[in-house]
Amino acid sequence: MIGLIFGETNFPIEILKKIKKKRFNYLIIDLSKSKKFKKDKKSYSVSIGEFGKIINILKDNNCKKVLFAGKVSKPNFSKLKLDLKGIYYMPRIIKASKDGDAAIFKEIINILKRQSIKTISSISFNPELSLKKGNYSKIKPNKDDKQDIKKAIVTLNGLSKYNFSQGTVVRKNKVIAIEGKEGTEKMLKKCKKKEYKKEGVLVKFPKKKQDLRIDLPTVGLKTLKHCSMAGLKGIVLKNNQNVFLDKNKCLNWANKNKMFITVK
Repeated sequence: MIGLIFGETNFPIEILKKIKKKRFNYLIIDLSKSKKFKKDKKSYSVSIGEFGKIINILKDNNCKKVLFAGKVSKPNFSKLKLDLKGIYYMPRIIKASKDGDAAIFKEIINILKRQSIKTISSISFNPELSLKKGNYSKIKPNKDDKQDIKKAIVTLNGLSKYNFSQGTVVRKNKVIAIEGKEGTEKMLKKCKKKEYKKEGVLVKFPKKKQDLRIDLPTVGLKTLKHCSMAGLKGIVLKNNQNVFLDKNKCLNWANKNKMFITVK
């Protein structure tokens, strides 16, 4: 039995499809705001503050392994429904939330570890969603693009280990933006310039010392469209350290719109 601890985004849906196809035994701890898995008979809608309930559900169903996927937004802590374990652990969650959404998951992982519940990689059942090194589009980076890519990678590598940035935008060998707590989409909206078209790159790599079991940089069709609106020419990801959703749709769209998708 595998415990699926799911938040928002479409990534959990892809995982669930694969698990059902393989006929693995599972249960879902639904932490999404929209309660998007409520129709599944094996789903438990739980507040992030009900740690006692979460642990009991997993143990009662003999779940010794869990998988985290999706996005859990910072909750309104004053309105959270808490149980006794939630009251005990909540100060740690509140402290972790200051470092971003992924830090919330990471603290939950630590709590489960104390209960002898192991966390496995979010792509354990869907390795096909992670791209390997290479160029995936018809368009390839030219000399100027490669310069921008190099600058972006050096910039990300130079960030503090405590920085939560997964992405940066470089155009004409100049750093235009570094991803903040608001995420990739809002960063790209800030980069929109009418005078630029098909210039610059978005590089999305895991954060330094990131727990690669969770919160891998995720891109999909929406990301590509935002890059295009920002006037960028392509996206660069890291070898086997990414989640790439709707691969065929994305590649078709990138080829049609003359953008490159490269993995380093």
